[in-house]
Amino acid sequence: MTEQINNPLHGLTLEAILTQLVEHYGWDGLGQRIDIRCFTVDPSIKSSLKFLRKTQWARDKVEGLYVATFADRKAAKAFKQKTTMAKSRTDKDRIDNNRAKKPAPRKTLEKKDQATQNKSIWNKPS
Repeated sequence: MTEQINNPLHGLTLEAILTQLVEHYGWDGLGQRIDIRCFTVDPSIKSSLKFLRKTQWARDKVEGLYVATFADRKAAKAFKQKTTMAKSRTDKDRIDNNRAKKPAPRKTLEKKDQATQNKSIWNKPS
């Protein structure tokens, strides 16, 4: 088994991380810092754990907040950069995909060009 010397979350369960964050910030403070419904609407440890275990992006935000709050500041900065870079790539891909879906604007021909095109196609002046 490899040791994880530089991992500030090594040996911590998600439940321990969440419990410590709730004790430190409270549910309202946690909901303000991370906008997730399980923290703002009828929050509980059980429902939050269920959601966080299924949703990786939300878990990354919670772990990032934990690292930023309680762990070494240097490790927190590295973790935040890693998650920000991953998010920015995802956003860039989403934007690129949306641009790819939009049809290219139609080129409109001037009257002279239309007449030339019609004449070449139909051998008739327009």
